[in-house]
Amino acid sequence: MTLPDGPQTPQFLQLLQWISQPVQYLETSVKAYGDCFTARWGGFPPYVLISNPQGIQELLTADPRQFNSGSGNKILQPLLGDQSLILLDGDRHQRQRQLLTPPFHGERMRAYGKLICDITEEVMNRLTIGKPFLIRATAQEISLETILGAVFGINEGQRFQELKGLLTSMLDAVSSPLSSAVLFFPSLQRDLGSWSPWGKFLRQRQQVDRLIYDEIQQRREQFDPDRTDILTLLMSARDTDGQPMTDEELRDELMTLLLAGHETTASAIAWALYWIHRQPEVHDKLLQELNSVGDVSDVSAISKLPYLNAVCSETLRIYPVAIFTFGRITRSPVQLMGYQFDAGTPLAACIYLVHHREDIYPQANSFKPERFLERQFSPYEYLPFGGSNRRCIGMAFALFEMKLVLAKMLSRYQLALTDKRPVKPVRRGVTLAPPSTMQMLVTSQRPQNTPTHQPLSTSA
Repeated sequence: MTLPDGPQTPQFLQLLQWISQPVQYLETSVKAYGDCFTARWGGFPPYVLISNPQGIQELLTADPRQFNSGSGNKILQPLLGDQSLILLDGDRHQRQRQLLTPPFHGERMRAYGKLICDITEEVMNRLTIGKPFLIRATAQEISLETILGAVFGINEGQRFQELKGLLTSMLDAVSSPLSSAVLFFPSLQRDLGSWSPWGKFLRQRQQVDRLIYDEIQQRREQFDPDRTDILTLLMSARDTDGQPMTDEELRDELMTLLLAGHETTASAIAWALYWIHRQPEVHDKLLQELNSVGDVSDVSAISKLPYLNAVCSETLRIYPVAIFTFGRITRSPVQLMGYQFDAGTPLAACIYLVHHREDIYPQANSFKPERFLERQFSPYEYLPFGGSNRRCIGMAFALFEMKLVLAKMLSRYQLALTDKRPVKPVRRGVTLAPPSTMQMLVTSQRPQNTPTHQPLSTSA
């Protein structure tokens, strides 16, 4: 087997660049080696990254049984646990996916609309007019409270406050470009006491586990089938053999939903706010569309607005939160794009690079929501949530939440960026995110149900 060409710098240096400058690493590599190249990251097996739509189609439409995907996500095991959907393969993956999917569709999902709007207003009302606030931290507060409310059906009390604080702290411990290195270097995952980074992370995870298992036990003892939160739905679910999920399975899937379900959405909301307020014409057009609805509490109408959908789609195109799809590790020799790959080769579609192809997205580095009004892109050209049997089960929920949060913010508050200089994405754990230092401010609060088409001031 001959792997595609790729960067020739030492593997350790490639890994350091991949951790510290992921976008630059990808852009430099694709220019030098084309849309199918091999990345070599330290102790990881050589990784083949594909940004050719035809190659992505071949990969995502191949028989899933030809690949192991869960085993390629071991980097996430410390965060999510062994029973997480993301780390499973084969029949076990299919079983968990069938149990987890129903809460994120149809009426079940729309029932969370009021929760999302109420939390957005509560968080925004904590801000002071004229005082800068951190965009990503505010978006994360909204998304974390939303996912806690949706998953557990709680939005107050000691357990809620403890979980909220611990989850935020635990993620921050492994999320900066520097601290995320601990995920890529297993040798750094050593418990040297509560003062050490990994030791602190493990103790926080232990506290989170205690809170989650206590909640599961309490729910089992006082089970109420009429509750609509996700935990209740998962406890009620049965597989094809009539078996429920175990406590450990529930814990790992809840951690997956809590972490993946709020981190990614927070980054997407923060990016959308950045682009909307950096380009006044986008802001004005979006506000005009929102005003046409009249009542922004009409979640069904908001979720169907075409320009709002285009803005969200373009946000997820230009800086997708996931850099590439979950790796698919060949179980036997596979032919793809003219290459013959041996068993054990990790393959992945590079979402960032395919989203920046000039032949698909002219002026790919420009934010142009109209792209998504003018044409429809194939699932191999546009795939912010991955694809095939590994596509994110929370896709519909994330888009729904993103639209409602933006609609609520823009219709109720006049916002402005404190600095209009271009901002580039940074690594946050295994994802791309806006810098944590990016700021906005509330310049005024709009009267409810009063249309306005005035452009925002962008001065601090």
